[in-house]
Amino acid sequence: MFQSFEVVTDPANGKPRLEALRAELKRRDLDGFLIPRADVHQGEYVAARDDRLAWLTGFTGSAGFAATLGDKAAIFVDGRYTIQAREQVDVGAFDHLSYPDPGLSGWLEENLQSGQKLGFDPWLHTLREKRQLEKLCKRAGAMLVAVDTNPLDAVWDDQPDGPSEPVELHPAELAGKPSSEKLMEIAGKLVKAGADACILTEPEAVAWTFNIRGHDLPHLPVALSFAIVHSDARAEIFIDAAKLGDDVRETLAGSADLFPVDAFENHLTALGKDGKAVLINPSRAASAIAMAITEAGGTLVEEGDPVEKLRAVKNEAEQQGSRAAHKRDGLAMIRFLAWLDREALSGGHDEISAARKLEELRTETGELRDISFDTISAFGPHAALPHYRVNSASNLEFEANAIYLVDSGAQYRDGTTDITRTIVFGMADADMRRTYTLVLKGHIAIDTVKFPKGTSGAQLDTLARYHLWQEGLDFDHGTGHGIGSYLSVHEGPQRISKLGSVALEPGMILSNEPGYYREGAFGIRLENLILVREADEVPGAERTLYDFETLTFTPFDRRLIDTALLSEDEIGWIDEYHATTREMFAGDLDDADRQWLEAATAPLER
Repeated sequence: MFQSFEVVTDPANGKPRLEALRAELKRRDLDGFLIPRADVHQGEYVAARDDRLAWLTGFTGSAGFAATLGDKAAIFVDGRYTIQAREQVDVGAFDHLSYPDPGLSGWLEENLQSGQKLGFDPWLHTLREKRQLEKLCKRAGAMLVAVDTNPLDAVWDDQPDGPSEPVELHPAELAGKPSSEKLMEIAGKLVKAGADACILTEPEAVAWTFNIRGHDLPHLPVALSFAIVHSDARAEIFIDAAKLGDDVRETLAGSADLFPVDAFENHLTALGKDGKAVLINPSRAASAIAMAITEAGGTLVEEGDPVEKLRAVKNEAEQQGSRAAHKRDGLAMIRFLAWLDREALSGGHDEISAARKLEELRTETGELRDISFDTISAFGPHAALPHYRVNSASNLEFEANAIYLVDSGAQYRDGTTDITRTIVFGMADADMRRTYTLVLKGHIAIDTVKFPKGTSGAQLDTLARYHLWQEGLDFDHGTGHGIGSYLSVHEGPQRISKLGSVALEPGMILSNEPGYYREGAFGIRLENLILVREADEVPGAERTLYDFETLTFTPFDRRLIDTALLSEDEIGWIDEYHATTREMFAGDLDDADRQWLEAATAPLER
């Protein structure tokens, strides 16, 4: 199993570990220290060795922050994780605060005193974060101190070793473009930006550029590494050589010079000494990288990672791979939903057994490399928690007349998937059907929209919310995020949200996942993946138009649809979507699952 359901932290550990850290800080003449959930790459996932926030506080969510200052300490989480933090973190050791308000800034402004020394690890904070911290310390008359080694590591006695999984080549037929061509594209962007080189700080960027994949992080098929790309298309990769087999080493050597990771800082310093202008993303690059370059005499070109936009626009091979991955995954999802309908209320089934069954069915494809994130298997009131993660302590057994939400995904070599379906066990009440249908209307609005070239995700986001807004309802997450090609399930810069400022371009893959959540009762989310493409020609159109190709095909729960709230066009869309799903998969199912699919995709009754 790729997902564990065991409770891995104990709130009782928080206080003694915090005391040990404070003793180490005192030894180093520091009054406080900051503990982000981050590693040197500033990515979404961290290896067990780098999960310092979880070790210190017990909090295992994907985003959070802790700080200790004098005899005070606090943990900061956003609204997704408020309940989880209460369960995992000792309130006697850490104050529980939200961000962005008051956030770390507000807490430091209230508690940081003149003359105090606040320590931070420059490899775990971005350049932008460091600048914000410097301003806060200056206002308080305090000193921000960059540590050479992390004091938390000094008291973490059983800190795991770093990952050492082997690197593999990503086949040319799936990558669609050789690394030499990608390096030329990056070099062209550097010349345009007036930069001599750029730093690839994210392992996803290194993986995409050099057509490699790895297994160093949970659910993200990358090898921990850095790279430097020069404006003449030369490159250096910094990676543990023990992870490289002869074939991988030989292939990479054709595109870049290879160095161990501990040589990375010296190369940054060399760029500075040579007076180079180096492009980094100040919001994603560790401040230590910027410091090494500028303190040696180099200058920074502060822009977005040039790889991010190139990677976001999938080439034809990547698009075809995604279609194949979604068809494979759709079959597993249909078999899962059919099994749920037959077995969920037969006794003994719960959130964990359902998640295990879904992973088992994906494994039976013979192509599953990993799940793309921990499955959100959420029954009843847990479905109202958008980022709920079941464990053996929280696990709920299924009961009749309640909603079950399952948000899951898979990593296949040809593509990454992410799908959410909400279903009812037994009978749905009128309010469940009303809110489900309002969410479905928003989903259809995104799927069917035509929009002019240059349109951003923020301009489309309202479509997903409109019908909810008319009823005084909304949801507090974005409507859609970007998706990688056998890479991260959350990929930028594209997104459909109130903050989605990047114009959508053909080849970008996004999620379409509006929702609604009623605390303590139920939650609804409906998610497909969609591909931006050029729309069919519209007579009289004066602008280039784009629309979306649907990649995900799995039935929506007809029992939760109130057709009285749907237009004829919306009913037509659902019936056509279901007919396509039935045609795609009926021939690959056994009799029982085929019968279920035929019933689940039958035309809606007006």
